Amino acid sequence: MRHSLAPCAKLPDKAQGPDPNLSTPAGLRPNFSGMLVRTALIAGLIGLGTLSSPASAEDTPVDLELVLAVDVSRSMTAREQEIQRRGYAEALVSEEVIAAIKNGGYGRIALTYVEWAGALLQNTVVDWTLISSREDIEAFVAKLSVNLPDSLRRTSISGAIEYAIPLFDRNGFAGLRRVIDISGDGPNNDGGLVTNSRDKAVSRGIVINGLPLMTREGMGAQWHLDDLDVYYKECVIGGTGSFVIPVLDWADFPQAVRRKLVLEVSGILTGPAIMPPSVRPIPVVDGYDCLIGEKIWRDLFDDRY
Repeated sequence: MRHSLAPCAKLPDKAQGPDPNLSTPAGLRPNFSGMLVRTALIAGLIGLGTLSSPASAEDTPVDLELVLAVDVSRSMTAREQEIQRRGYAEALVSEEVIAAIKNGGYGRIALTYVEWAGALLQNTVVDWTLISSREDIEAFVAKLSVNLPDSLRRTSISGAIEYAIPLFDRNGFAGLRRVIDISGDGPNNDGGLVTNSRDKAVSRGIVINGLPLMTREGMGAQWHLDDLDVYYKECVIGGTGSFVIPVLDWADFPQAVRRKLVLEVSGILTGPAIMPPSVRPIPVVDGYDCLIGEKIWRDLFDDRY
């Protein structure tokens, strides 16, 4: 089952304090025994016992292993790329995210930050890091501020997923959940079929969530999809509890990232019962064309499809 979220119509100013919609709801906060029971049930239902690599006795147990996979293709301007990094940095050190981490069964997660563009263009900016305190998060965030990313050619969501899958292997952590978080401003137009890569990840017990960037500031207007959120919902995300949070304006980005991270870290399965009232579902579209990005590339540059 997949669920889709859209951003609030009006985002609160940061000075107003933490957003109550981002807090882990009372009674739904993960606890050690509850998370183990839930994980066992999910394993029986969707085959989490067939993870890509079994955990060893030396692996550090964590509530979550999370890959943040961020688009740095040429359609992103330097300003947009800087907003992305700053938005992730600010979200990670927010009280909401820190509280979600501490409220987990183990009270710690494993985190890595990857930037991607074309099929063979990925870069691990910050390697796997154990996060259990504000100091850990601040050290992680400091590494994001060292160098700004380079703009790279093409957009391969499938390549980002294929790159992320083996990152979970022998990373030194044993997570109750494994998640790849994809953010990007356009559809797949390079590498393998995104649906194949998605299904490969899901078959290994990995959940994929999406943060489609539906702004119009960047270059390459020919790649813009008015329904990029639907594309992500139908073609990119997968796994139990997977969701999409669209970003329609860069001013919304920090709030969207915080909401996304709280949901991912807390492990709450989003749905109508706990969905904040200002969030609207993304429409369901039957028969969506998941090759739309490849076809746009074909029409512009070649006739391979």
